[in-house]
Amino acid sequence: MDHANHEHSHESAAVSASPTARTEWVCPMHPEIVRDAPGSCPRCGMALEPRSAAGAPERNPELESMARRFWASLVLVIPVLALAMGGDIPSLASVFGPYKAWFAWFEFALATPVVLWGGWPFFVKGWDSLRTRNLNMFTLIGLGVGVAYLYSAVAQLAPRIFPPAFRDPATGAVDVYFEAAAVIVTLVLLGQVLELRARSNTNAAIRALLGMAPKLARRIAADGSESDVPLEQVQVGERLRVRPGEKVPVDGVVLEGASPVDESMITGEPIPAEKSAGDKVVGATVNGTGSLVIEARRVGADTLLAQIVHMVSEASRSRAPIQRLADSAAAYFVPIVVIVSVVTFALWAWLGPAPAMAYAVINAVAVLIIACPCALGLATPMSIMVATGKGATLGVLFKNAEAIETLRRVDTLVVDKTGTLTEGRPRLQAVVPMQGWDADEVLRLAASLERGSEHPLAAAIVQGAQERELALESPADFEASVGRGVSGRIGGRAVLLGNVALLSGHGIGISALAAPAEEQRQHGRTVMFVAVDAQPAGLVAVADPVKASTPQAIAELHEDGLRIVMLTGDNQTTARAVAGDLGIDEVIAEVLPEQKAQHVKRLQAEGRFVAMTGDGINDAPALAQAQVGIAMGTGADVAMESAGVTLIKGDLRGILRARRLSRATLHNIRQNLFFAFVYNSLGVPVAAGILYPSFGILLSPVIAAAAMSFSSVSVVANALRLRRARV
Repeated sequence: MDHANHEHSHESAAVSASPTARTEWVCPMHPEIVRDAPGSCPRCGMALEPRSAAGAPERNPELESMARRFWASLVLVIPVLALAMGGDIPSLASVFGPYKAWFAWFEFALATPVVLWGGWPFFVKGWDSLRTRNLNMFTLIGLGVGVAYLYSAVAQLAPRIFPPAFRDPATGAVDVYFEAAAVIVTLVLLGQVLELRARSNTNAAIRALLGMAPKLARRIAADGSESDVPLEQVQVGERLRVRPGEKVPVDGVVLEGASPVDESMITGEPIPAEKSAGDKVVGATVNGTGSLVIEARRVGADTLLAQIVHMVSEASRSRAPIQRLADSAAAYFVPIVVIVSVVTFALWAWLGPAPAMAYAVINAVAVLIIACPCALGLATPMSIMVATGKGATLGVLFKNAEAIETLRRVDTLVVDKTGTLTEGRPRLQAVVPMQGWDADEVLRLAASLERGSEHPLAAAIVQGAQERELALESPADFEASVGRGVSGRIGGRAVLLGNVALLSGHGIGISALAAPAEEQRQHGRTVMFVAVDAQPAGLVAVADPVKASTPQAIAELHEDGLRIVMLTGDNQTTARAVAGDLGIDEVIAEVLPEQKAQHVKRLQAEGRFVAMTGDGINDAPALAQAQVGIAMGTGADVAMESAGVTLIKGDLRGILRARRLSRATLHNIRQNLFFAFVYNSLGVPVAAGILYPSFGILLSPVIAAAAMSFSSVSVVANALRLRRARV
């Protein structure tokens, strides 16, 4: 991610985290449509939603408006239906028959507010779709309801202008369809209410995370006094007390105390993590039985919780590649339906039974109503929104919809060693001096030089020297050579610390250290050579323990059909020792940081679908090169920004959860698309009257409206099933 995008992501996070900041509203079907206020999408007419769940208002004005219109319309449409259908019931025909003409006026009076007020949003959106040439479901609803109502209104007010083809041959009356227009509006309103309620549930997981954030923090002042302050007042560097059973207020590090902390709401792991001095804690997790004093490290929009909310909100609005299929179909669908409706009208007017024109109108309207492509448009975005929320509760963050779709296709997993397979907290294991050198002096010089480095191995050497209480000096002329080591001057002496390539580049031979170095590597340790004033002085060996979860994760990833490749800058012997213990399929060792992306590219050239897993800044290019980049949430921010998937806990078993969720999501999307395509493929011909010649079956516009609303709600309900998927 470039610097500009990086800045924007933090700005967006800040927006989502601040209750007073401006909220952006986006369309769930067309996330490129962004507005500063709620409203409707100019392309599909759907209600815009807040970009972030944090910015969602407690009240949904669109839902409230639709619900108000629905209940008022329902009260009016019931007597309309009773009046319209009373004459068709044999036992009531004698009662209703003589008053049919008068009842039509009552239907007109009751249906008019339903259509013109209850259905007004549909007409507005339908007109906007015509004006902007973005034909959508509201184009069809507006046309269908408008034709049925206007036809009936004209027939009621000026029946004599209709020719014989419109009249019932027995009575000479012109049939009206006020009940069809009113019931269609009411059913579509019901569908909108159910759909809006269901859509609001797609971000339930994120809102649940937001609700877990504490409102107060207990701050420890410089004089030792304690007081509760609002969370937004906490500053980086302040000391906070977390009492037993309380939520950790912000991201920080433990200064005092020890306690189990329930991190399940962030990582998905049910077993509490033991925390003691030096361990990191995450805001909104729940402290156990002990008391902790922590130092605030990240507050506000910088906390992990705020970043999770931002990432999930952005991912849920992104577009999956499979959605192109639905988009392509929808682009041609509405014009085709309008043409089919016109053809239906023409054929019924020409070939239909008397009154032919009345049949033509009602079947053309049925085609328009039943063919609304709302279900087709909702099929993909609803599943993506639910899946991203589900992933967040499992400790898996998807950066975009493409990562959800493509992760299931991965056949090769490339893993970095340090921080991915291992804990990322290496420790000094051995110091082997050359003859004439003291081990402590070799370590002192190495540690003094490494004080200027931020590499994890440097920290291990410095810590080892401090544990031996060695007096360290500050290096002069410090210089780091990426992938090789460091150099500088300690007390006027030129010191080198690094691998064979670094010392060879300075013309220093290390043959005398080859045997002890190989022995250390066979134990899976990383070896660094020390040279002083252009002469070898010894070596230091550092080991990074393998994570307790790594062996099980590797075994399960193999069972899932993945080939695992370890890519590391370590020596061949060290890398193979670790890989042999874990059962890794292929080892590529002694790789410089800039070469990692090249090796990923080579695997792709061999036809592999590659996922790269890493946690460091040097992994970022390879993460971006792979079809799917997977970052460890315990690593560098730049790695997370370059990856499509982030595992919050840094546990490789999260890849299995993510792959199972990817498969479940794509299966869910296919179900939705299949249902939407089949529904429209079968519904339109039936509405057009294809069954009438053989079976005498016609589809009432009322039934068409009910079926259309049911199709949209069923797609959303099917997407919501992902919340219960076992992954």
